[in-house]
Amino acid sequence: MLHAVTIFLSAFLLFLVQPVIAKQILPWFGGAAAVWAISLVFFQSVLLFGYAYADWTTRRLNPRRQAWLHLALLAVSLTTLPIIPDEHWKPGGATGGEPTVLILGLLGATIGVPYFLLSTTSPLVQAWFWQRFRHAVPYRLFALSNLASLLALLSYPVLVEPFLPLAVQSWSWSAAYGVFVVLCAATALASTRGAAPAGAPTGTTAAADPAEPPPSISDRLLWVALAATGSALLLAVTNHLTQNIASVPFLWVAPLSLYLITFILCFDHPRWYRRGVFLMLTAVLLPVMAWYSDSLDLWTAAPLYALGLFVVCMFCHGELTLLKPQPRYLTTFYLMVSIGGALGALLIAIAAPNLLPGYYELGIVLAAGAILLYFRVHAAHPWAAAGALAATAATVTFAIIGVVEYAADTRVMLRNFYGVVRTRDFPEPVPFRALYQGGINHGGQLLEAAYRSRPSSYFGPSSGYGRVFASLPDAPRRVGVIGLGAGALAAYARRGDVFRFYEINPQVAAVAVKEFTFLTDSPAGMEIILGDGRLSLEREPDQRYDLLAIDAFSGDSIPMHLITREAMATYVRHLKPDGAIVFQATNRFVDIAPVVERLAAEFGMTAVLVSDVPVSDDGPDYWISSTDQIVVTRNTQLLAAEPIQSVAEPLPPQPGFRVWTDDFYNLFRILKK
Repeated sequence: MLHAVTIFLSAFLLFLVQPVIAKQILPWFGGAAAVWAISLVFFQSVLLFGYAYADWTTRRLNPRRQAWLHLALLAVSLTTLPIIPDEHWKPGGATGGEPTVLILGLLGATIGVPYFLLSTTSPLVQAWFWQRFRHAVPYRLFALSNLASLLALLSYPVLVEPFLPLAVQSWSWSAAYGVFVVLCAATALASTRGAAPAGAPTGTTAAADPAEPPPSISDRLLWVALAATGSALLLAVTNHLTQNIASVPFLWVAPLSLYLITFILCFDHPRWYRRGVFLMLTAVLLPVMAWYSDSLDLWTAAPLYALGLFVVCMFCHGELTLLKPQPRYLTTFYLMVSIGGALGALLIAIAAPNLLPGYYELGIVLAAGAILLYFRVHAAHPWAAAGALAATAATVTFAIIGVVEYAADTRVMLRNFYGVVRTRDFPEPVPFRALYQGGINHGGQLLEAAYRSRPSSYFGPSSGYGRVFASLPDAPRRVGVIGLGAGALAAYARRGDVFRFYEINPQVAAVAVKEFTFLTDSPAGMEIILGDGRLSLEREPDQRYDLLAIDAFSGDSIPMHLITREAMATYVRHLKPDGAIVFQATNRFVDIAPVVERLAAEFGMTAVLVSDVPVSDDGPDYWISSTDQIVVTRNTQLLAAEPIQSVAEPLPPQPGFRVWTDDFYNLFRILKK
């Protein structure tokens, strides 16, 4: 019981800390989806070091020395509590640089030592258990470990996030870690009491025979390949979800929970992995997922990806259980599995953004999974081998088609930590250059000289932005914009105006200057501030903006830290008393209107919705997009101006809807049906 409780608590804390710490640092890095991917690289890598430590100390040290070494490390780890990131890790200055190393350093300094010791616990305690009792159940303790991890993940969005502020979460976790240290120390001391007592079960005595050959190199490589495929698919699917909705904990938790469930089922008992069933399902779902890999119909694609992730991970982890060695080599087995997990995370979160120009990794992982499937069944029945070969050919073909279609007619394609930026020209009905972030068209510019300075797409004259500009006084205006895009809002600039754009992604700034002329042709003063818009505004003196536009999107995701009470306080500080804030609310998946209404009421302001539906599909008006924008102001004269008053819809308050803060937000409440 002591061994089981120690493993359970360690695994629970190991996975509970992941959303706790990632949510704390997410606003520091622009709410980018890649923050979670980089965090997973850290978690998987430290897990690898923990498993390597367990393997090395089990093989090299006698039980007493191993126990005392571990006790010393546990004592050291207590000095790093509580797990609250220091403010000096927050990005400083208007750099807009690559933050991967900074995130990894922050995580290492904040939770590195406790996370390392938690990661050692499952393989280490299982080894202690087997050394003492010689039971054949250590692998079921691995299933118990994954069950605890799953419970931690599921409890976070349901029981922790909605009720506990982030500081309380950190202190509560730190206190629970102190309890774990006591339990783990007791387990270590208890495990030094010698070999199995007389009469203990000896069902694995033969497995403990020193003459048993160690796992071969090919066995170890196969363990790594299976684990890496599951891990890579986890990150690829998670990236797709968070880039197209929002980077929030429950969208991190859902795929990771499915991933863990497959570990639980496969390592609990052989009855859960019905090999024939899952081989067939994998052969069917891999090509289907490859076909839909670029689908923007997320309500169809998300369930498909979830089912596919579960089935493919069942295949990967089920095959691992069929190949697992006897308990004598369990720490080596877990070490290889953790190497695969870390490798999969590194390939998706680090290698892909630096080596691939576009979002191609999902198709690549699916193709790799299909090849692995064929490798596992090619020596079986000819019909099974033929089916696996057909599935592999289809998956690879669809993945290649996806790459070709993604890059078709693309002028520029750039990728970094913050995503993929592309431009593409459309010759008809009027030449138009579009800007894409992820898979979403985020507007662009008409190319003919007569129309080049004309606002289009989401910023047309009848949009919320166009109507606010038409209603502002004629005096020179000072405008702040969070989110540069193509720079289309500069089409409204006049001589004497100052437009100050805040852009976190330096590649977007480069594309806006190189591919579009809104900024270079403008008669007004244009400024680009690189870095997260909210953090930049927090550092700056009051700017006294007549208009502040919140238009920061990556794909269809929304950086949640831009629509909280703390963010709103920053916006209001930089606004003139009669100024206005315009929130871009055009989104296929979420409705931020209730959030903005609560924020407006909190600060004594009025919020109105301006919806724009194009009335013409000919000529330059073809490129006017349907939009929803929310105007927030205390200026009653501005709201009474004809361009706004004639179309504006007041936002009714929703009973029971809480004001969002940096500590609390609930994406479930604003999902569109």
